[in-house]
Amino acid sequence: TCRGEHVAQASPVFLPLVNMLSAARTTFLPHRSCPVTAARRRPPALPTGGPRRPAPAQQQLGLAAALWRPACGLAACVGAAAARRRRGLHTSRMVMAALPSWQQSMLRIKDPKRSLDFYQDTLGMRLLDKLDFEKMGFSLYFLASLPAHESTPEPGTPEAHQYLWSFPGTTLELTHNYGTEKKEGSVYHPGNEPQEGNRRDGFGHIAFAVPDVYASSAELESKGVRFQKKPDEGRMKGLAFALDPDGYWVELVRGGGAIGPYTLAQTMLRVKDPKASLEFYTQHLGMTLLSQGDYGGFSLYFLGSVPEGARELPPGSPVLELTHNHGTEDDADFAYFSGNEDGRKGFGHTGFLVDDVYEKCAELEAAGYEMQKAPDGGSMKGLAFARDPDGYWVEIIKRGGYDADATPYFLGEKP
Repeated sequence: TCRGEHVAQASPVFLPLVNMLSAARTTFLPHRSCPVTAARRRPPALPTGGPRRPAPAQQQLGLAAALWRPACGLAACVGAAAARRRRGLHTSRMVMAALPSWQQSMLRIKDPKRSLDFYQDTLGMRLLDKLDFEKMGFSLYFLASLPAHESTPEPGTPEAHQYLWSFPGTTLELTHNYGTEKKEGSVYHPGNEPQEGNRRDGFGHIAFAVPDVYASSAELESKGVRFQKKPDEGRMKGLAFALDPDGYWVELVRGGGAIGPYTLAQTMLRVKDPKASLEFYTQHLGMTLLSQGDYGGFSLYFLGSVPEGARELPPGSPVLELTHNHGTEDDADFAYFSGNEDGRKGFGHTGFLVDDVYEKCAELEAAGYEMQKAPDGGSMKGLAFARDPDGYWVEIIKRGGYDADATPYFLGEKP
């Protein structure tokens, strides 16, 4: 959960952040479901131009704990929901009527065996489904953090397809292009190389919530997992970044417990203009701004897909973290790489389930957003990719699919 430009090696690069933290203030926007803050509801304001004056904070927190330990914010609400769930007062996970819902973050991987071993065996995720596109030369693996008692269909079956494309949570999608596992060295770009000039790496990291960052880091290290930064390296203590088999950064944030010892907690994207990004994700993709923090030279914004008809995020739901380095919005020539450029492919996209792909794409185009793939473009009809204000690809997927097997696309004429 750090400013990407300062997180590259274990120690000296963290010093600029440390100097900011003593004066840093985090604003936790009270969620409408929080019993303590319900009487103090106020809608979050989008950022505006001019000097930033952080709103009064309830407490000062380190970056890694900022989202998962608010005074009465997301973690408190998630914890309350988890307690009600254990008592049998579960607020429905399946209420996802008309609002778009964040369903996936996609990473390209070199070797599916190594990646599945890491995410399943080491981080406890469950494989929900596998889709093979042999003629096109790739396979997709969809994983999620789920409670041990929650049953799921056998991956690869029609039941699993139906479950996946109606899944109310967020999955990690791993894309394997056949033959990459046989190549020497790294194949994909994890997106965190320090760069100069007006084009810089965009994608930042994914994160898992854990009860104890130190204990979890020691456990991962004992299993041979490499680290970008261990909890006691540098001057920022208690903050860790592990590396997955492809070199993607995996942050360990303090929290967890609602799902298991490791719970998928966030996807972080660097953004140029937070006002434009928040408008895109909240007004067009149904996300809620849950909290935000200003840290001198950069700001963090945390968004989630609160199910329509529900009063809070379901237990253990991941959030989308947008990191804004101040000043980029004023540079007309500045831009981030999206992870889909030749020579820099790695992070692929986020994806949202919607009731009507054509209607949502028409809405986005009318609002001035570009389409990477229109619903009727290519051979897979009814499936689309929009571009957010920074050029990140956003897949638009029909909730429930188009047929009895819940296929999220169709060939030929629209059914």
